[in-house]
Amino acid sequence: MFIMSRLPLATMSCMGRRVKVMSLASKEFRLLVRTDHSDRTTNRTLAVTIPSPSLLNTSDISKRLLLVPPPLNTPPVRPLTLAASLVSSLPSPLQPYLRLARLDKPIGSWLLFWPCGWSLCLATPAGQLPDLKLLAVFGVGAFVMRGAGCTINDMWDRDIDKAVERTRDRPITSGQVTLFDALVFLGGQLGLGLLILLELNWYSVLLGAASMGLVVTYPVMKRFTYYPQFVLGLAFNWGALLGWSALSGTCNWSVVLPLYAAGISWTMIYDTIYAHQDKYDDVIIGMKSTAIKFGDQTPVCLSCFATTMVLCLLYCGWTTGQTFPFYLSLLGVGGHLAHQIVTLDINNRDDCASKFVSNRWVGLGVFLGILAGTLVKEKEQEQVTEKVNLQDVVEGVARAVNMEEPS
Repeated sequence: MFIMSRLPLATMSCMGRRVKVMSLASKEFRLLVRTDHSDRTTNRTLAVTIPSPSLLNTSDISKRLLLVPPPLNTPPVRPLTLAASLVSSLPSPLQPYLRLARLDKPIGSWLLFWPCGWSLCLATPAGQLPDLKLLAVFGVGAFVMRGAGCTINDMWDRDIDKAVERTRDRPITSGQVTLFDALVFLGGQLGLGLLILLELNWYSVLLGAASMGLVVTYPVMKRFTYYPQFVLGLAFNWGALLGWSALSGTCNWSVVLPLYAAGISWTMIYDTIYAHQDKYDDVIIGMKSTAIKFGDQTPVCLSCFATTMVLCLLYCGWTTGQTFPFYLSLLGVGGHLAHQIVTLDINNRDDCASKFVSNRWVGLGVFLGILAGTLVKEKEQEQVTEKVNLQDVVEGVARAVNMEEPS
């Protein structure tokens, strides 16, 4: 039997950090070589095939392995986004805290905001624009609370992130921010979030506060269940309930619950795609996700969630009397989701990342559809109910009786 430890030390170092040997009794075996670059988003896994006759010659194996060393050229670096460039331009002491709140990656704030916007637009009276002040409140709230959620997540996962390539440079894991400093920073974020929440009515304040349990416990779920994405969906789409209550003072559950279910289904789509970026590291360190659970059946599962999302949105539109712009937008959203799923390469990190980010257009499409559909609604006729005066009724009946009596 061939012993890997007998390979020359130089050969072992060029093979990377992770080596998997398949059955040596077969006609060939594969060594999975993982390159190690500072830009870990571009890492790739290479397969080197060696015929079994050469197994008897250790020096020959060494020569063959050395034919495919890790590339020496620096991998391409992605250009900085506008948000990342802005964070990088700010004073250095602030940058770790801004990155801790993911201000350099605002996609999460958009994904958190859109269910709030959907609900608010659905609750808006026919022929009117949504309340711009409430839209601004929800926008700032999504920005702040998404940052708080990221801080909580990084505090929980500070040891796990060290073992995952994509996350080991995060501020807490890399030592740029201490755990105590992160806790103080989190206190400031939650305090600001509370001030924003207090701008709403008391029904919405209590409803919003009820979501904090989900926000705090979500990062722990990956240790116990293969469905942490579902818990994230419960937390991330709470705005589907808040948007309606903020405008109406209560929830129309026949509308907001299907909207909430649509948002959860959407989260199951985009966060499963996101989780495929880390699935290899997650398996090694024992973390769970829908990406691992679904495996090669991911496209089938995502198709089911996409169908559920569209059907729930259709029901919400029918219940609220939406018009043709809304249904046209759902046609576009459904097509976008179908394209995501059909073209998704679950083994390509770059493709998973781009598909995940593209979901901001899904949220925008639904929002614009509800907005336009509400604007073109026919204004409902106001039913004017006159107060009934009992005395007037009695006098009217008496007059009618007197008129019928013979003179």
